[in-house]
Amino acid sequence: MDKDTILKDLDIRMKKVITNLEKEFTKLRTGRASSSLIEDIRIDYYGTPTPIQQIASVSVPDSRTLTIQPWDKGAFSIIEKAIFKSDLGLNPINDGKTIRIVLPPLTEDRRKELVKIAHKYEEEAKIAIRNIRREINDRCKKLEKDKQISEDELKKIMDDIQKTTNIYIEQSEKLCTNKEKEIMEL
Repeated sequence: MDKDTILKDLDIRMKKVITNLEKEFTKLRTGRASSSLIEDIRIDYYGTPTPIQQIASVSVPDSRTLTIQPWDKGAFSIIEKAIFKSDLGLNPINDGKTIRIVLPPLTEDRRKELVKIAHKYEEEAKIAIRNIRREINDRCKKLEKDKQISEDELKKIMDDIQKTTNIYIEQSEKLCTNKEKEIMEL
C-alpha cells in the first residue's frame, strides 16, 4: 500500500463523515419547513416499517408548512400517529385529503436546545474523523514495522494524515457554526 492509496482512503472516509454531518444538520428544524424533517419517520405500513415518502407525496407549500398527501386513504391515521409519536414536536392536521403540518415559530429555549444538538452532531463527527485518523495511523505504523515503508516515509505520511484531519475537523466546525447561525436567525 503506497502513500497515495492511504491518503485517498483517508480522504474518502472523512468526506463520508462530513456528508453524514450535513445530512444530520438538514434534519434539525430551523424556522423553515423542509421535507427532510420527516424523512426519518417510519410508519408501520402493512407490517413493514416504511418511510413516509414511499407512501405519500411530501411538499413544502410555504416556509412554515409541510403537506403530506398519502396515496392510500387508509394511511392517513397511521402517518398522523407516527408524526405525533416522533420527538419533533409537530402537530399534524388531517382534513381527509391532506395532512398539514404548520411549524410554529421557534422559541428562544428551543433554538438553544437545537444549537446544543447541532454541537453534539459536530462532536460525533469529530470523533469519527479522529477514529479514522487513528486507524489509518495504525495501518501506517504496521507498514513501517513490516519494513514496507521507511521511518522517514512514515513521518511524512503521518504529517499528511494530520493535515487532512485538521482540514476535515475545520470543515465540521464551519458547518456547525453556519447551522448555529441559521437556527438562531429570527
